[in-house]
Amino acid sequence: MKRKRESVEIETTARTKPSKHSDENAEDTTTQTRDTDSNINTAIGKMDNRLLADYVAQRTKRFGEDLSLVELEDMHVPESAIVDTSAWDQDRLAANLPDFLIQIAQQHGASTDLSQAPVKPGSPHTLVLTGAALRAAELSRVLRKFQGKEATVAKLFAKHIKLKDATVFVKKTRINIGVGTPTRIIDLLAERALRLEKLERVIIDTSFLDCKKRSIFDMKETQQPLMRLLNMDELKSRYTTTGSAVKLIFY
Repeated sequence: MKRKRESVEIETTARTKPSKHSDENAEDTTTQTRDTDSNINTAIGKMDNRLLADYVAQRTKRFGEDLSLVELEDMHVPESAIVDTSAWDQDRLAANLPDFLIQIAQQHGASTDLSQAPVKPGSPHTLVLTGAALRAAELSRVLRKFQGKEATVAKLFAKHIKLKDATVFVKKTRINIGVGTPTRIIDLLAERALRLEKLERVIIDTSFLDCKKRSIFDMKETQQPLMRLLNMDELKSRYTTTGSAVKLIFY
């Protein structure tokens, strides 16, 4: 059966260099092709790092109506921090995430094997950010192939466990991949349970659409915590650091 694809009036080319109206270009590109059978926005996968940076800026401006120009600039995510994954030719479904991660790690010289966890508890090399607990649980399941005796794929979202219990768990567990929502991860960082010293990459589950066709960037309650997390000093200072850089990867 052929998949249904929603049509739109404006067509854009994902790799076209943005014009001076780059905000509009970014928004048009992300609404170009939506796969209604699998609930993914296939246009995200066609965008290079420049268009993705424009898309993030456009969404930040949309939900930052109370922010000054200076504050909006402070929420900027540099395109140099974003990995261009537009060459990946598979649908960005949950089931394909493990293979996607393997390819990313191989192409960008991962210092730690995906199935290995740093020695210090609560110090994942990979964080996967998504907008809802159910989606985080789904992604956690497919990523279990990277779990082992000394490496845990950790569920980091509110509906799974209370913050107090999550703090205790993270502080004593060697984690290779953490999967969760931005709000819970911010809370775990504030509790000094989760640590970012060994972090190499942040995967942002951008293509996934909920039942109302909204992505993590389309809802204020998920977009704003996500941007606060991505702009925390512990991360932002390492986006362009040679040797220990953290890369942002849009899935």
